[in-house]
Amino acid sequence: MAATDFQRVRRLGRYLSQDRRRLWIILSLLLPLSLAGAIQPLLVGEAISILRNESTFPWLSALPMSTAVRILVGTLLFSVLLRLGLQGFQSFNIESLGQRLTARIRNDLFAHAMALSLRFHDRMPVGKLLTRLTSDVNALAEVFGSGAVGVLTDLVTLVVISVTMILIEWRLGVLLLLTQVPVTLVILWLQRRFRKANYRVREELSQLNADFQENLQGLEVVQMFRRETFNGQLFERTGSAYRQAVNGTIFYDSSISAFVEWVALVAVAAVLAFGGWMVTAETMGLGILTTFILYSQRLFEPLRQLADRFTQIQGGLTAVERIGELLEQPLDIVDQSSDYQSPIKPASVAPGSKGFAPVGEVVFEGVSFAYRPDEPILQDLSFRIAPGEHVALVGPTGSGKTTLIRLLCRLYEPQLGRIMLDGVDIRTIPLQRLRKQLGVVLQDTFLFSGNVADNLRLDASIDDDRLREICRDLGLDPLLNRLPQGLETELRERGGNLSSGERQLLAVARVAIRNPTVLVMDEATAFMDPSTEATLQRDLDRLLERRTAVVIAHRLATVEAADRIMVLRRGKLVEQGTHLELRAQGGLYSQLAELQERGLAKL
Repeated sequence: MAATDFQRVRRLGRYLSQDRRRLWIILSLLLPLSLAGAIQPLLVGEAISILRNESTFPWLSALPMSTAVRILVGTLLFSVLLRLGLQGFQSFNIESLGQRLTARIRNDLFAHAMALSLRFHDRMPVGKLLTRLTSDVNALAEVFGSGAVGVLTDLVTLVVISVTMILIEWRLGVLLLLTQVPVTLVILWLQRRFRKANYRVREELSQLNADFQENLQGLEVVQMFRRETFNGQLFERTGSAYRQAVNGTIFYDSSISAFVEWVALVAVAAVLAFGGWMVTAETMGLGILTTFILYSQRLFEPLRQLADRFTQIQGGLTAVERIGELLEQPLDIVDQSSDYQSPIKPASVAPGSKGFAPVGEVVFEGVSFAYRPDEPILQDLSFRIAPGEHVALVGPTGSGKTTLIRLLCRLYEPQLGRIMLDGVDIRTIPLQRLRKQLGVVLQDTFLFSGNVADNLRLDASIDDDRLREICRDLGLDPLLNRLPQGLETELRERGGNLSSGERQLLAVARVAIRNPTVLVMDEATAFMDPSTEATLQRDLDRLLERRTAVVIAHRLATVEAADRIMVLRRGKLVEQGTHLELRAQGGLYSQLAELQERGLAKL
């Protein structure tokens, strides 16, 4: 195993520390199980020796033959029952340990994936991420459970049998042990090749899941544009690549199994040949030869099991690598201490300090940002939004309006410059506090599976009576009355049983519940019909009252109501002012407004 693999296994091994007692129970059973298995061939061989008056144990020779045989048969039966009982108890604990391990690792992976920035998720397809959270975790649990413990069991069994054979008849013992050398060398030779093939299997499975998930999410577009046949051909190609990758692992798996069987037959033949010559020469008894024939089979049983676990172990090591890669992904967006040293000298005091009171001032100072180094989105952007001021962001598609909001919410970090909230660099504000101060209503509303009340509360602690009162104040009663069970109505995935306007209405309501300092709206009424929008407008006006508001607007009526309009083009602030001032300037805003009045464009 490579050094990096060992480090990752050791790092993931901390999950086992919470089950030390169960782990020690499992490990403590290894030696009794191996001894119970190793003694059985010896008992059978000794029984044959007694029948031929060749017993190697003086105390058995002194007993009557029938008594000695009954003792050996009773001991053999006891060892068999003891081994079966210990194996059952050990297997139960191994499976239980594996399931506990799976749950812990999956929880940590989920938490880490949720904490990773949008920059990571932009380049990681959801299907590939799901593969690591599901099949990779299961494969890893098998390695830490049945795989790793199984290997330890096999190794202890090999050691016990080897020592026993050497003590009984060292010449036959050495002969059998020499047959282990080619098997070990072949396993090590195949390990690297199988590892690469198995990694390819995991990658192809990830792509298969990613394609499947993408087609399910875009099913409406697939059906409307009659892409079923074409997408099916693409999916077939991905499936074919996965099948070919699996065939590669099958070849290596079957090769090692066949080789072990072949060497096992050669070992038995060698024992029969050499042992038979020793029996004929009367240098060894027939009972000992029988013992070694049974040992030759028992000696290769752990190797057969190891060959059967070969796929499982290598698949688990591949899972360790892939899970390790995910857990090693750095968190771009993290809480930093209030004494964080920004490239620009911080101002004011950090939240939580004495005298800090949110008022809603937003300042961008020399902010530059790019999703990719060769495609700058925002370039040296600087502006100030006063507390309680309502600002509308306007500009052509791709001018950076949505990116500006993402930076304000700290979903991304700017490459240059800083963003201030109430005179404090937002990088020094704990994320939980920052996002509590910001109320965001996006154009594409996301609702979780669950009931309406849970989607309105999210992380807020509000009882049912207070929630109903807030909904009544926000004018949600007509919507809730239309739903079968009101606030308790179960929503389908992404709120599929609601219209786009109804989903946006709930999005506005859940922001209002949190009473934010700064309100960020990305065309929050875009999908509402005129009557619904008119009903909500009064509540929106009240929500905006005495709050700083940053609104991405495409409708002229929304823009005109703003205290100030900021016009972006190619990531730069090119104009700002009131509606009348910008129309009088005859610049970009005036052109966009004129086109919208003609119905030819959006702001």
